[in-house]
Amino acid sequence: MDVTGLRHIAIIMDGNGRWARARGLARARGHRAGVDSVRDIVTDCASAKLEWLTLFALSTENYRRRPRTEIRTLMALLRRFMIAERATFMKNGVRLRTVGRVDELPPKVVKEIRATEELTAGNDGTVLSLALNYGGRREILDAARRLAAAAQSGEVDLDDLSEDDLSRRLDDPLMPDVDLLVRTAGEMRISNFLLWQVSYGEIHVTPTCWPDFRRANLEAAVDDYRRRSRRFGGLLAGEER
Repeated sequence: MDVTGLRHIAIIMDGNGRWARARGLARARGHRAGVDSVRDIVTDCASAKLEWLTLFALSTENYRRRPRTEIRTLMALLRRFMIAERATFMKNGVRLRTVGRVDELPPKVVKEIRATEELTAGNDGTVLSLALNYGGRREILDAARRLAAAAQSGEVDLDDLSEDDLSRRLDDPLMPDVDLLVRTAGEMRISNFLLWQVSYGEIHVTPTCWPDFRRANLEAAVDDYRRRSRRFGGLLAGEER
């Protein structure tokens, strides 16, 4: 897979429940099958030397509104994933980072997330950023609060603010803007995901549910991206106004 010119791919992993329902299975089976897709896609991106991959694993709305039995299943899967995938991360040079209110998750889960982040901190391959208990509006609001506090303390000058001043106060200041946003299972919405970072990202929607999403699907998304003309609000050479 050629990711030349692509820094950051973000994926809204959707359709686990639909995948399970179509097979007459419990939703939990769909979430378990989705873990296999995560493993394969992360490994493929690491092999392709993609700089940054962000996966929308759990929104704040999901965490608050889904049935508690489903959330317990998701938390158990996440904890096991953190432990089981450490060897794969180290083998492939993957560095784990997170965005969202991770510390509000169950303590046992947070412990394993932080342990994996610490273990992989020195890796220099693909950065895998998991969005957990995450909401884009909340992230921007929290960044605005941090910026207001900085202005109040005199750290920044309100008359000389830039977008970079706010960007540096997002959940992960190192995260680059999204080049390609992929959504599985055919839904046509962003779902409050990386609202700041995706402002000029190209969007690719596939009907494939996440548990069936593999390298061929990601390659199709990358090929679609390469057919786009990224203008960033301007015009390409030779285009008329």
